[in-house]
Amino acid sequence: MGRIIAVANQKGGVGKTTTSINLSAALAAKGKKVLVIDTDPQGNTTSGFGIDKNNLDETIYELILEECTIHDCTIADVIPNVSVIPSNVNLAAAEIELIGVDRKEFILRNAVDFVVDKYDYIIIDCPPSLNMLTINSMTTANSVLVPIQCEYYALEGLSQLIHTINLVKERLNPELEMEGVIFTMYDSRTNLSTQVVENVKNNLTQYIFHTLIPRNIRLAEAPSYGEPITIYDPKSAGAEAYIDLAEELIHKNEE
Repeated sequence: MGRIIAVANQKGGVGKTTTSINLSAALAAKGKKVLVIDTDPQGNTTSGFGIDKNNLDETIYELILEECTIHDCTIADVIPNVSVIPSNVNLAAAEIELIGVDRKEFILRNAVDFVVDKYDYIIIDCPPSLNMLTINSMTTANSVLVPIQCEYYALEGLSQLIHTINLVKERLNPELEMEGVIFTMYDSRTNLSTQVVENVKNNLTQYIFHTLIPRNIRLAEAPSYGEPITIYDPKSAGAEAYIDLAEELIHKNEE
């Protein structure tokens, strides 16, 4: 049975999408079968895998409105071992269309139940807000992975996110746990990055991944070529970091 991980942080620009794309690709490179679900109306995870998000008939939007099945909207083997449920700007309307719908918090979970046995990992990229799409993602997931940028306001908003995770656990998904915190955009040349890491470690009881994702030009370039870093530049520091993260995640879950 696949492990379902929601990648979430209501702050934008912390590396959620970068992590969703590249962790998935790194897990696939380790021989794991992965499904990536893009629940962000911006559709950046979708285009990051080279999918033209503007020319899709069936996406997560149609899935949530129950206008298609999960099989209909899954694009298989976008890269070896990785399939994608894409998203585009249409998804922004889903929140309004779900007003008054019974048990709307469980729509994604009910759909994913049909395919969870087909994958080793299901990675859900959440939008940068705590809305119904994020709640659906957390209701579906076994755990939440939180990317944190190595910057001064790193901890800001984190307590709100942890509060939301605890509320979902209490009311909607008793299985939900915190997978851990992953530091992104780490720059070993600056004192600030080191200070942020120490500060978060001192203030959090949750698991903190040992792998640090560096600030890396190749990592920033890869999405514009529609490729994960493991394909775009497998020798780069960014690719090596995500491979390390995949290994750490696999090892942690096997324990």
